[in-house]
Amino acid sequence: MTIKEIQNIIKDFESSSLMSLELEMDNFKLRLSKNKDNHIVVNGESKEEDNGKQTNSQQAQLKQNNQNVIQSPLVGTFYASATPNGKPFVEVGQQVKKGQVVCIIEAMKIMNEITSPFDGVIKEVFVHNGEVVGYNHTLMRVGDKNEK
Repeated sequence: MTIKEIQNIIKDFESSSLMSLELEMDNFKLRLSKNKDNHIVVNGESKEEDNGKQTNSQQAQLKQNNQNVIQSPLVGTFYASATPNGKPFVEVGQQVKKGQVVCIIEAMKIMNEITSPFDGVIKEVFVHNGEVVGYNHTLMRVGDKNEK
């Protein structure tokens, strides 16, 4: 299976209504999940990994309160900067413009730049550098200058 085929499977999975998918072929096993907990299989050994501290109810509350939140469009690892010791793309209190890169999500060794869908100020960052995030996991909250 090629990388391109795997990427297409992941893309199709993310846009589908499926909550989990498991694919096994020869010596290859792929398990995808949109649930809070991820089960990662490496060389046939399974381990559970918590997808951050944020609960579904916290995410729902932010959305219900009409908060401008930036969510992860894919499952992967969150990086606040382009390099391990680099300056973060954004920090709390920083002004951002719509389309500005705010972080990177690494999925299968591919670095995906995540951009802000809003103009405003970064009010909260909900994940830490190197944390695994899931599909639609809330990464940041963007607010107005005058908002606390």
